[in-house]
Amino acid sequence: FTFVLAKLRADNTAVPLGGSVTLTCSVNHSSSSGWKYDWYIENSGVLVSPEDAVFLSNGQIRVSQGGHYWCIGERVNPVYSSEYTSNRPVVTLYPNWSEIYRGETITVRCEIHGGDTEWDYEWETNSVIKPPNQNEYRIRSASSSNSGNYRCKGRMKSSQHKTTEWSDSVTLTVSIPSKPTVTLQPSWTQIYSGETVTVRCEIQGGEGAQWTYEWKPAKLNTPPTSNEYRITVTESDSGGYSCRGRRDYFFTEWSDIITLTVSCKIFHPEPVVTLYPNWSEIYRGETITVRCEIHGGDTEWDYEWETNSRIKAPNQNEYRIRSASSSNSGNYRCKGRMKSSQHKTTEWSDSVTLTVSDKTVYKPRPVLTVSPSWLSPGASVTLNCEVEHPSAGWSFYWYKAVPDLSEKSSSYELLPDGSGTAQDSYIIHGQTHTAGYVCRAGRGDPEYHTDHSQPKFVWSAGQFDSFCPFNKVFSNTDLIKICFIF
Repeated sequence: FTFVLAKLRADNTAVPLGGSVTLTCSVNHSSSSGWKYDWYIENSGVLVSPEDAVFLSNGQIRVSQGGHYWCIGERVNPVYSSEYTSNRPVVTLYPNWSEIYRGETITVRCEIHGGDTEWDYEWETNSVIKPPNQNEYRIRSASSSNSGNYRCKGRMKSSQHKTTEWSDSVTLTVSIPSKPTVTLQPSWTQIYSGETVTVRCEIQGGEGAQWTYEWKPAKLNTPPTSNEYRITVTESDSGGYSCRGRRDYFFTEWSDIITLTVSCKIFHPEPVVTLYPNWSEIYRGETITVRCEIHGGDTEWDYEWETNSRIKAPNQNEYRIRSASSSNSGNYRCKGRMKSSQHKTTEWSDSVTLTVSDKTVYKPRPVLTVSPSWLSPGASVTLNCEVEHPSAGWSFYWYKAVPDLSEKSSSYELLPDGSGTAQDSYIIHGQTHTAGYVCRAGRGDPEYHTDHSQPKFVWSAGQFDSFCPFNKVFSNTDLIKICFIF
C-alpha cells in the first residue's frame, strides 16, 4: 500500500456549546471517484458510530462533541488518511502580567485540552532565545532577549504526522523597571501638627500585578498591600520617606527620599492687609493695590475679602485699583482658606483703611517758595516745593516760567536735571536777572502728577524793563499782573 495524506476540513475549530461541527474528508488525486471513507476518533482506532455523529454523505459527518478525529479513504489501493482535532493549543503566561521586569521569573506554557492524547510540542517565536520543544518554558531571570511573540502546536506521540494547528500568538514584553516615586498630598513638604497628609507609592507599568510595598520608615509597612497611607501628622512624623514594590520574589529599587517637615507649633497663620503704595491718602485717578499676605510655609490658599467700600474686592490675594475713586474708600480685611482642606481657615486680618480724596475735581497743587526773592547779580537761589503728605514718595519737577506777552500767558521750560528729582529743593547758581519759577510733583506707577504750582519770582534790580516791556498792560496770570504793577 502507498500512503498519501488525505485532506480533512472542518467548518469550525471548536464545538460550540449545544452545537456541532461538520467534517469533510477528501482525496486530491488524479482519479477522484470511487472513494469510500471511514471515520475514527481518538488514537485508539475506534470507528465513529452513528451514535457519535450524523453521517451526511460519503466523506462528510457532523459531530457534537470534542475530540481527535481522522479519516481514511479506501479504494483498494492506495489508502489515504488525515486527521482533525477540535483542541486548538493555547499559549499562556504565568503570571499573566502585561509587563515583566528584567530579572523576574516567568513561565510560557503550551496547553492542549481534551482526551488523554500524549503530545510532542513545537514552538515558534521571534525572540532571541528559542524555547525548548516541551510543553512549558520556564524563564528564571527574564531579559530583553526573551521579549517576543510565542506560539505552539502539538504533534501526537502515537502518530507523528498528526498535528494540531498553530496556536494564536502571545506577546511577552520584558522591560527595565522604573524607580518608584513617593508623592505627598497635599504636595507641600512644610506642614503643621494636626494636618492630614497622604503618602503614596507609585509604580509605573506592571498593571494587573499584585504588588506589595515596603516603606522607610518601617511603621508604614502594615498592611503591606496598601500603596498609600493617610497620616494626621505630629512632630514625630517629620523625616524622609521612600518605598519599593515587590511581586513574588522580585523587588524594585528604593524610590528617592521625599522629606516631610512637621512644625510643632499650633497652626495659626495670621493674614495681613497691606496697601501698595502705603500712603495715608490716595488721590482720585491714582493706582493702588490692596494685598492679602499670609506668611509661613508653602501652603496654598483661597482668599476671602470683607469691605464696606461700595466696590467689592475679588476673592484673590490682591486687588489692583487702576483709577481710584471715592467708591473704593473703606475698610478692608481678609482671611485665607486652605486649598487642600477647605474647612481650615485663618482668622480675619486687622482692617486697613483706604481713603481716596475726592474733595475737589482738581488735582492737588504744591506751593513753591524762593529764597532770596531779591538778590545781587551772581548769587545762588534756592527753590522749595511743598506738597501735601510730603512722606508719600513724591518726585519733583522744576521749571522756569517764560512769559508769552503776545498771548498774555506763560510757558514752562524744564530746568537742567530738574526732572523727577527726589529732593524737594533745587539750587540755581549764578542768578543774574529777574526770573519766574514753578514746580510740580509726581508719584506711583503709572505716575500720578499734581498741578503746577503758582509762579514765584526772583527779582534783580534794574532788570524789570527786559522782563516786563514798557507801556504794556496785562491781566489774568500772576506773572502778567506783576509786570503790570511794576
